[in-house]
Amino acid sequence: MVGLVIISHSRVLAEGVAEVARAMGVGKAVVECAGGDTGGGLGTSMDLVERAVRAVRAADGGGDGVVLLADLGSSVLTAKMYAEDADGEVVLADAPLVEGAVAAASMAATGAGLDAVVAAAESARDLRKT
Repeated sequence: MVGLVIISHSRVLAEGVAEVARAMGVGKAVVECAGGDTGGGLGTSMDLVERAVRAVRAADGGGDGVVLLADLGSSVLTAKMYAEDADGEVVLADAPLVEGAVAAASMAATGAGLDAVVAAAESARDLRKT
């Protein structure tokens, strides 16, 4: 199964997005978060991203790959650097954080492959609210 890692400058934001994504993944999608810095403040942390990816893989949720979803700025840069250096299939989706996470979790829950989960996340860019 494809797993998801939510990367945000805020631990609380990352946890909230992960909570919604897990719910939309009907308990099947494996979603971890890497929010804030290692001291609990705002920021990003490569260490937290590494831990989250390991946790997804340990939960057998990343055997078919891991999709990273990031909020902005240094979170995106951290995710890009991690994906470039990662062993195996780790992809940063070019997607809005919340909508992309929900779409990706829904698709991952079906057992879809990495490309389909990334495509679902990225298609959320086109969702309009009005």
